[in-house]
Amino acid sequence: MRIGTVKEIKHNEYRVGLTPNNAREYVNHGHEVFVQAGAGAESALPDEAYAAAGAVILGTAREVWETCDMVIKVKEPLAAEYPLMREDQIIYTYLHLAADRALTEALLECKTKAVAYETIRGADGGLPLLRPMSEIAGKLSVQAGARCLEKPMGGRGVLLGGAVGVHKANVVIIGGGIVGTGALKMAMGMGATVTIFDNNVDRLAYLDDVFAVQTMYSNLANIEAALPYADLVIGAVLIPGGAAPKLIRREFLKSMKPGSVIVDVAVDQGGCCETTKVTYHDNPTFVVDGVVHYCVANMPGAVSQTSTFALTNATLHYGLKIAGLGLEAAAKADEGLALGVNCYKGHLTCEPVAQDFGMTYTALDSML
Repeated sequence: MRIGTVKEIKHNEYRVGLTPNNAREYVNHGHEVFVQAGAGAESALPDEAYAAAGAVILGTAREVWETCDMVIKVKEPLAAEYPLMREDQIIYTYLHLAADRALTEALLECKTKAVAYETIRGADGGLPLLRPMSEIAGKLSVQAGARCLEKPMGGRGVLLGGAVGVHKANVVIIGGGIVGTGALKMAMGMGATVTIFDNNVDRLAYLDDVFAVQTMYSNLANIEAALPYADLVIGAVLIPGGAAPKLIRREFLKSMKPGSVIVDVAVDQGGCCETTKVTYHDNPTFVVDGVVHYCVANMPGAVSQTSTFALTNATLHYGLKIAGLGLEAAAKADEGLALGVNCYKGHLTCEPVAQDFGMTYTALDSML
């Protein structure tokens, strides 16, 4: 199979979909690899390293899209890339379609085979390609939130770990999955007082046992009651493939402290706060009702080298399976991989996205 990667064009996105080591693995398995010139530069991966691994360097993204059977990316295709997508081509990347109807319609119109990292499930039922970026985003959310709490950034002027004789900051984390646990580790490591919410009692029991942290059952009443005391709120909610529920209502903000901070990691899926809107690394915050909002949709892109290696370590296994067997045979052989196929030859094959948009859902196995 002819496999390629291109330079990401999303604003402030510095990751890349393939490393030179990945390229070598594909080549060693008998595939051809094509890389857009400069694609890995922002992750400190020069063209020379890709060439030494056996990849062919092409001058433009268009050449890669036109040449390759499978394009491996990091972020969803943007409008400028829609004309480059073609029928039967495999696009293997994060898609987050529940937050992007225009992309969903474009993928269906051009009849590509779109495989979303975030909906592939492992044998244990987990989300192996979402996990590494969720862990990084969770850790970054506290790092970013701590910075936003500083007075020059518009925050309350509060240090997460407090000081001798001074209260520590109160951190509220909504969601106890991978993002929430990453945030919990970082917040506790920085000395904050932490409360974590989840709607899975077994998960709360685990967090209570392992971290000895304050846990709360996640519902609107409990969240509303906690927000007036919070200095930093981390939105770490996930509905795999679907839009995030709005657990922080607009009216809740009025009870929060002026200069408190919300970091909505769920922004990729529409956000779990009603006032969330997408921001970027070069202008990451805005203020609503005195509350600072940090809503960067590609947070791990800020630590591009760490993120690129963590992501591609996870994506390579499934990429090799798709390249070796073809998408159809690979999906038949691996039910978890089949769940990653969100669009297939003009059909929407991700049920949560279809429900969110009121569009027709077609089961993938009915077409294989």
